[in-house]
Amino acid sequence: MSLSPSLEPGPSTPKMGRLNRWDTPWLNWKFLSGMSIIGLIVLIGICGRLFWNMDLVYVASSPLNLPPVGFENRRGQEGTWEHPLGTENRGCDMLALMVIGAPNSLYVGILAASLGLSVGVIFGFMAGFIGNWVDDLIRLISDTTMTIPSLLVLIIIQALIPQVSLTLMACLLALFAWPAPTRLIRAQVLSMRESGYVQMARLSGASVFRLMFGEIMPNLLPYLAASFIGSSAGAILAAVGLEGLGLGPQRVPTLGRTIYLALESSALLRNMWWWWGLPTLVLAIIFIGLFLINLGLDEIANPRLRRASG
Repeated sequence: MSLSPSLEPGPSTPKMGRLNRWDTPWLNWKFLSGMSIIGLIVLIGICGRLFWNMDLVYVASSPLNLPPVGFENRRGQEGTWEHPLGTENRGCDMLALMVIGAPNSLYVGILAASLGLSVGVIFGFMAGFIGNWVDDLIRLISDTTMTIPSLLVLIIIQALIPQVSLTLMACLLALFAWPAPTRLIRAQVLSMRESGYVQMARLSGASVFRLMFGEIMPNLLPYLAASFIGSSAGAILAAVGLEGLGLGPQRVPTLGRTIYLALESSALLRNMWWWWGLPTLVLAIIFIGLFLINLGLDEIANPRLRRASG
């Protein structure tokens, strides 16, 4: 009679999971789908300039009020393949407007979010790691900034500036984009600075810069990425809102500017749905892509969400 334990797994013996080199939290369908959507928008903006005549974006470069291919307007005119997405009231080609306008709107959101997140990283680390009166001062400034009605201030500023470029508009939006990342990063730094690995690095003689950006920063990357995506979506929405009021860049095609011109010219009453509908659809696609990226980043940063979705 053998006394050695059986090595064969029984019905209650848990099986060891196999290691898979593709088993990484970054490979989830939400994150990859969102990145594909945003990447496609950028690719169309780059490649569209090579395969389509961008001179059609100028006023009076095309026939007026043509519908997209397969549709008719009120005058019985049918769409042509020379202008597959139709034209608008000023004689601009809608496809050219979409190819240029979508990346421009995305550029404003990304630049504003980048500037706001950069300021938020600096202030958040200073408040959370240094503490004392620095923390009190930064919290006071950020809380005060969040109580200011940003839309009203931006309307007043842009109304006083005769000519607003895309970069200037992004900088103005960034003035109110930094408090939320600052609060998020401060809270994370406060919890991480007392962790064991940070204390060991401090005892080994690491400098403050090394502790902040060598020990704490790598663990904050998923949170920073999620904050960046959220700030980008908020900046794009704010830019569209300002452009819908007739503010913002006047000579540069954007999705918000196209919607404003459509509403100003009564496109809804004239049944020119493609004039306002196409830029609205592209904006919705951009927001869906950013939303999926944000959900994917939440799962990357939170293992519980990965298990729940899996």
